[in-house]
Amino acid sequence: MLCTRLTNARFLTMDPDHPVARDLGIWQGRIAGLDEAVTSLPARETVDLQGATVLPGFIDAHVHLAWTGFKQNTPSIAGRTRVDDVLAIVAEAVARTRAPGDWVSIAGYDQRALGRHLTAAELDRVSDGRKLYLLHDSGHGCVVNTAVLDLLPAGIPHESGFLAEQAMGAARALRLPHSQEDLAAAIGRAARTCLSEGVTACAEAGIGGALFGHSPVELGAYQLAVDKDLLPLRVQLMVSADRLRPVAAHETDGIPRALDLGLRTGFGDDRLSVGALKVYTDGGMMARTAALTSPYEGLDHAGQLQDDPDVLTGLIVDGHLAGWQLAVHAIGDRAADIALDAIERAQRLRPRPEARHRIEHAGLIRPDQLPRFARLGVSAVVQPSFLRYFGDDYASVMGAERAPWMYRGRAFLDHGIPLVGSSDRPVADGSPLRAVQFMVERASATGQLIGPDEAITVDQALHAYTAAGARACHWEDRLGSLTPGKHADLVVLGDDPRRADPSRIGDIEVVETYVDGRPSRPRD
Repeated sequence: MLCTRLTNARFLTMDPDHPVARDLGIWQGRIAGLDEAVTSLPARETVDLQGATVLPGFIDAHVHLAWTGFKQNTPSIAGRTRVDDVLAIVAEAVARTRAPGDWVSIAGYDQRALGRHLTAAELDRVSDGRKLYLLHDSGHGCVVNTAVLDLLPAGIPHESGFLAEQAMGAARALRLPHSQEDLAAAIGRAARTCLSEGVTACAEAGIGGALFGHSPVELGAYQLAVDKDLLPLRVQLMVSADRLRPVAAHETDGIPRALDLGLRTGFGDDRLSVGALKVYTDGGMMARTAALTSPYEGLDHAGQLQDDPDVLTGLIVDGHLAGWQLAVHAIGDRAADIALDAIERAQRLRPRPEARHRIEHAGLIRPDQLPRFARLGVSAVVQPSFLRYFGDDYASVMGAERAPWMYRGRAFLDHGIPLVGSSDRPVADGSPLRAVQFMVERASATGQLIGPDEAITVDQALHAYTAAGARACHWEDRLGSLTPGKHADLVVLGDDPRRADPSRIGDIEVVETYVDGRPSRPRD
């Protein structure tokens, strides 16, 4: 007997052997079969989906859950265009603290809205003895007041209180780590938001590190979230590469650096597991720190790398030798050169064709770099919503020649490069459907077409958020398609993205999300 039979729906399975179905059976959290294989079987429960469209649950291959959850409960200055309005919000947040010396966090900082960066002196006017920390929306910089600057180690560079990349990490290090209880609560808040948008599995893009980590025991917070039933979806954890340390492993192991006990990609279970090793090579376009081979339009610099190229190469190679899948953050084309060079060197030293190394973002990829991606078998894990929401700005700082190379779609597929969809939530909107719409239209929120030749089909975009995401996370044997034997993770939509007008795809209602055959909103 089936536990549940879902009927009267249009199941877009993402399985080429059975692409469309009308009935789906569920037994003990797995897909038992489709159509004739289950139609006549008895079921404890039969659910009439009334003609809805059903897809495999969306997989967001690059998110920041804890950061998202904290941001949801942090005062924000997003959208403010006047310095005085920003300072007023900061002053209100200061007034809600208990004592001088407290830290005050503010979200939503973006210098582009103000036309320039805030300064420490301006923040000092409203700090009242507190330590102020305004995190840039990209996550690659912050603005702090003098009370924080005075605590930084000597030699940390800043621009009147704005700290970028590793300098920002030094400011983060001054703060006490978040408790596991607070982290688990934040993770749960973010996970529920993901679930409401049809996401049933995601890859957390870097725990425990100086740039985006929240605690040296951050993995334990995810375990606590599972223990407290706060994690309603599947999560794979990328570990920041700066957590590696030299180890005295046996010489035949060939492992120069590792996590304690040799923990690496693959440890865990179907609900919570360790994924790729996250290596940061550059910054971001929003903060103008993505590393380019030529300067930004209108600026006298080309971004920056996170460290010396030899140091970055060493991290990538050592991670590969230690058995990790690699997720290399590389937004600018110069950073991508370093990432590809290092991966090629690593594979030459110890071939691991099954590793499925990834380039996270692949924000600006030159035509000559595409064949190297393909030859090395590297996936491109892109964030389409970056161009949907920030595309006008990004196009202006890249210039006419480079703008069509940003966050590519068609070129990756034409070269046989796996194209994987993700959001980088909370940097950008996390809705997979709105990202799918951009991948098809290539239009920013204002309607500007950005690299229209990179547009792909709806089917290809849906594949990027289902089957391709599963493969990038080594989940293809259990997720990514509505295939018998796989987990019954699926999303019920109010319309068929393949039949809807492309301009409406992002507005399609997510009616219900199922994980292990159970709906997120249990029926009476």
